[in-house]
Amino acid sequence: MGVAATGTFGHEVSHEAGGRVGIVVALAREARALAPDIAAGGALQVGSIHMLSDAMLAVSGMGWEAAAAAARRLAQAGATALASVGTAGALDLALETGAIMLPEEVVVPEGDALPTHARWWEALAHVLPRHQVYAGRLLTTRLPLGLRLDKAIARRETACVAVDMESAAIAGVAAEAGLPFIALRVIVDTAGEDLPGAVLAASAGRELSIARLLAGLACAPWEVRALMRLAARFRTACAVLAGIGEPGLPARQALIEVSRERAH
Repeated sequence: MGVAATGTFGHEVSHEAGGRVGIVVALAREARALAPDIAAGGALQVGSIHMLSDAMLAVSGMGWEAAAAAARRLAQAGATALASVGTAGALDLALETGAIMLPEEVVVPEGDALPTHARWWEALAHVLPRHQVYAGRLLTTRLPLGLRLDKAIARRETACVAVDMESAAIAGVAAEAGLPFIALRVIVDTAGEDLPGAVLAASAGRELSIARLLAGLACAPWEVRALMRLAARFRTACAVLAGIGEPGLPARQALIEVSRERAH
């Protein structure tokens, strides 16, 4: 899977993008899992768009505004469908690390729901490992949701089974542009565990702040073990993403081919 061109949200991107799905990921590590060769020319940057042989991939950074900006940029560049791909946290106790969340709808913080594209969803559900896939509702929040109590409240109030910070923003852009939308998220943290406070503090911006993370660990060194456990779980989730994004395999084909059909 080669790279055709790269650019940033503030610069023009090749208009040969038409006919490709636009994939938004929040983190560079997620981008490398889906397309490891895009980093060959150097470090991935938040705000970059990468023109692959069969798709466009934008590294948006974390959060609602960043994800919406990336999705709009992909639509302007000619994407004929938008996908939110990456990692998420579980709200349902049944979801373990590495589970694949393939939501039928995404829910905004105010409670409104946006559906994913039915035929695209069916195509992916057909080729993904059945024992590993969960449907239902995916909640998008504007702030990290990391405490067990907060996860339990969100689960009860929204009936969502997982949570992220980007998918509903991307779905909104897709709806405005009249484009098919899908979300695919792999679970990192489970519903029964708290995220380390240092991680929550470091996740307040578009990128994970190493300075805030280190400051948080300096104040709470007992969180180091929990941070190491979370890092291992993130690696597990990225390995699942890598399997889904493997060129030539059915999951990748199902992810990118709706853009060629432009199904409605």
